[in-house]
Amino acid sequence: IMAQQVSSSSPFLKPFFLKPPVRAVSPLQQRRHTLPASEFRNLTPQDAISVFEIEREAFISVSGECPLTLQEVLSFLSQCPELSLGWFEEGQLVAFIIGSGWDKESLLQEAMTQHVPNPPTVHIHVLSVHRHCRQQGKGSILLWRYLQYLSCIPGLRRALLICEDFLVPFYLKAGFKEKGPSVISVSNMHFQEMEYTLGGQAYTRRNSGC
Repeated sequence: IMAQQVSSSSPFLKPFFLKPPVRAVSPLQQRRHTLPASEFRNLTPQDAISVFEIEREAFISVSGECPLTLQEVLSFLSQCPELSLGWFEEGQLVAFIIGSGWDKESLLQEAMTQHVPNPPTVHIHVLSVHRHCRQQGKGSILLWRYLQYLSCIPGLRRALLICEDFLVPFYLKAGFKEKGPSVISVSNMHFQEMEYTLGGQAYTRRNSGC
């Protein structure tokens, strides 16, 4: 469920040349600093609490409930960590995406809690950005990185998600296409289903070399 508004800047920025904020540090501080300024990696069950805290803050105020419960976050990060991606700055999680495997043409209600192993399709459950890092284009950059990463996984052909109407333009800019109204409803909320073909034009244009 994509209920959080994220930055609508182009997902085709230069995500591979990210620079940390400029700040004055002493040579001693530089030598003692061991954490990478910016790191992208798959999430693990150990990240579940940080994930849920960011998700809860982002979605409760908008829709009144989270796309994934803490137990569901733990379940997906245990079953299919390779379908997640987190953005860490100096060791702190600032944005994340969680996906799971799916094998039907469209998303059904059971896709909200189910993971299908060795899938042709990834169901993107949630994209969320920490409240202190919003309106900086991080949502767009993380989604771009995630889609390029998925294109490198053998057997995956597409990604599906559902979102509210106001987020449709964001995903269209990222290369998704509208499939139409989703059959899934949550607390009387209705969604549009969006589809992204992996290895398509956007990937060809900016191949990540994997």
